[in-house]
This record gives sequence, structure tokens and C-alpha cells, in this order.
Amino acid sequence: MQIVPLVAVPSQTLTITLANQTCQIDVYQKSTGLFLNLSVNNELIIGGVVCENLNRIVRDLYLGFVGDLAFIDNQDSEDPVYTGLGTRFSLAYIEASELPPGVG
Repeated sequence: MQIVPLVAVPSQTLTITLANQTCQIDVYQKSTGLFLNLSVNNELIIGGVVCENLNRIVRDLYLGFVGDLAFIDNQDSEDPVYTGLGTRFSLAYIEASELPPGVG
């Protein structure tokens, strides 16, 4: 598992290499929750996904992403909000080898 570096701002975009995949991750807060878009090599893999504590974001192999992403509440079991990004809430990249067989 690798922690993706985020900061406590309401909207951010970062580029990071995960399992030899050039990823762009957009994280943004709306009134209805925190959301995430994931692109690999400038191709959208998944967009507008609501971020929930310990709930995998990508989930499906057919999307072509190796591994998965999930938010972790480091203090309790709340869903993430931007004010706690980088401290209370961490975005974790879960390597394919850490997932159950047939997933990610």
C-alpha cells in the first residue's frame, strides 16, 4: 500500500505514478461529499466517484487500472472531507497483489 499525498484544499489535481501507470487524480469537494476522478495516460478510467471510508474506488478489472484506491479515516470511521485530507483522511493506493484474487 502506498499513500497518495493530498492537501486540505477543496479541489486538487495531482499526477503520480502507481504501478508504472501515469495517473492523474482529481479530488474535489461538493455539498454532497468528496469526489474523485482517475485518469491513466490522459484517459479517464472512472469519474465522479463519491469517496467513502474504506470503500474501494475503482473495483473492476475491466476498467484497465492495476490496483485500486481507497480513503482511510485515520481517527474513526467517517467519510472523508477536504478539511482533513493529508492528516485525518489518507488516500491509499492498494497494489494488485494486496487485493483478493480476480480484483484489480
